[in-house]
Order: sequence, then structure tokens, then C-alpha cells
Amino acid sequence: MKTAPATTSADGWPDAPGDTALTIHVPEADPLVRTGSRAHVTVLYPFLPVTRITPGTESALRALVAAVPPFTCTFAEVRRWPGVLYLHPAPADPFRTLLKTLREHWPEAVPYRGIFGDEGLDPHLTLASGAGTDAIPAATFARALPLRSEIRSVRLIVTDGAGTGWRDAADYPLTGPC
Repeated sequence: MKTAPATTSADGWPDAPGDTALTIHVPEADPLVRTGSRAHVTVLYPFLPVTRITPGTESALRALVAAVPPFTCTFAEVRRWPGVLYLHPAPADPFRTLLKTLREHWPEAVPYRGIFGDEGLDPHLTLASGAGTDAIPAATFARALPLRSEIRSVRLIVTDGAGTGWRDAADYPLTGPC
């Protein structure tokens, strides 16, 4: 997986109306995030356009996610890419496994539209991004770490593409054997 993102437009990602993503909300990190969104680790962005989310798609998605056992993740390390400050999850492999499973079923869902290659970015929780981010000291977040989160579900979120944010569309529990 790639570890250094390219520059994006001033408006951020080129979200289109009906874009969806699969994310894992990390509420323990919400107070730290300075991006205007909830704290999350992206599993797959974009997923399928909302018009392609059928009952069959949801059933397959539910079954694939349900096969994965819940897990505990620790965020203890602040890292950076140019213009991005983020938390590294440990372990990261469960996030990679989810992505691999989803990509095997929906190979047309290329992470980050292929901007960072076919496998996307390493799993991460973005704290801040954009102009001025490189000037934020990582130590700003250190006293709140480590954060520990019980990962129990994957959320399907959708955007209208108008810059008004993302809304939850569905929640898929991780229920596989531990």
C-alpha cells in the first residue's frame, strides 16, 4: 500500500453525488479530529454509487463483513504525510483484510479512485488535513494517546456531493468467530 498521498484540490476529494464509502467510526477520537467529520478509518472510498446499492448488494456486504470478528484497535502513534496528520491503527491488518475481501467481491471499487495505486493508502485515522496542517505539532495530540477502540461494525455512508457532508446509510456488524 502507498504511504504518501498526492496533493488534492482545494475542495478536497472530488466527491460526486451518490458516492458511498465504507468506514469504521472511532468515537474515542472524535474530540481530536479537526476535519469537520467524525473520527473514522476508511475501509473503502469510494465504494459503489448509491444507485448500485441493491438488496443483493447489501446482503453480500452484510455477509462479507459479518465473517470478520470484532477486534480491538489502539491508536498510539501520530504520523504525517504532506498536508495530513493522522493516527496509525495497531493492528492494521484487520482493516487491510476487510479491504482485500471487499475488493475481491467488488474489484471495480478502486480505493481513492486509484489516485494512490490499486490498493489505496495504509489504514489511518485522519486528524487534520489541508492548508496549515504541516504546522500543527504532532505533540498536540500526544497527551490524549493512546486511544483504544472496540471495532464492531462497518458503516456505509453516502454524500450528496454538494459539500454538505456524509450521512450514515447502513451499519454492518462484525460478528465472525473470535
